[in-house]
Amino acid sequence: MPPTARTVSDVIRVRYDSLTRAEKQLADSLLENYPVSGLGSITVIAENAGVSTPTVARMVQKLGYKGYPEFQSHLHQELEATLSNPIAKHDRWASNAPGTHILNRFADAITANLRDTLSALDTPTFEGAAALLRDRNRGIYFVGGRITGALAEYFFTHMQVIRPKTTLISTNSSSWPQHVLNMSAGDVLVIFDIRRYEQEMATLAEAARANGVVIILLTDVWASPVAKHAQHTFKVRIEAPSAWDSSVITLFVVEALIEAVQSATWEETRERMNSLEGLFERTMLFRRPGRQSRPD
Repeated sequence: MPPTARTVSDVIRVRYDSLTRAEKQLADSLLENYPVSGLGSITVIAENAGVSTPTVARMVQKLGYKGYPEFQSHLHQELEATLSNPIAKHDRWASNAPGTHILNRFADAITANLRDTLSALDTPTFEGAAALLRDRNRGIYFVGGRITGALAEYFFTHMQVIRPKTTLISTNSSSWPQHVLNMSAGDVLVIFDIRRYEQEMATLAEAARANGVVIILLTDVWASPVAKHAQHTFKVRIEAPSAWDSSVITLFVVEALIEAVQSATWEETRERMNSLEGLFERTMLFRRPGRQSRPD
């Protein structure tokens, strides 16, 4: 059986090179509209991919599953996980919660999330994303959803200090067409989309990609539909003993990317920081010890 830390799509990608031509054709079909593409009968899956049913049976066993029913069971579990609302998540955790203090349970969960995320994180993906973000010839756009919008804003706030040509896109999707209009080929769109994926995100990604925009996606292990349009995808562990998903490891990846860009462009970044500090001083934005407040 494939490792439980991996999704079915992960297993397919890891073993893709070992598949036959027909099996690769089937794998491509499954990944095209994953995971829904794998939820039909074995006959339907074979027909959709243009292969025989024995090819389907052989491939799922080659992937490490005992048979098609087990393969499909994993897909159903993944789909259920991506659709879980906060109430369902709370009930699932509460029914299996150990007797330890919540701080310990959270620490254990986050530590496991970090370990599993790092073990699966592809270094070339990280380096490639960092290279795009530090290229000052490219405009960088950031967008997130109802919850992840805060992470997009955090990323943007730091990047606008490090480099010019950065834009934070509102979580209000009605403003997105104007931003796409302003994007040039080669610009970068950083998208945050965690489970209970927001339908408009995939639409935005598709429109931006059609205009030659490069997409960096931060998502969960089940992968947002945006992944099919993304050049670099970070699949982060988000499970926590809570009704809510954890953003700790997503923030870890964001801060690592910030440092990678900052350290590689330190001379330019330092110059911008010095100029910014001068502006802070002029506007007296930050209070210094011993300084009297200005009278009203």
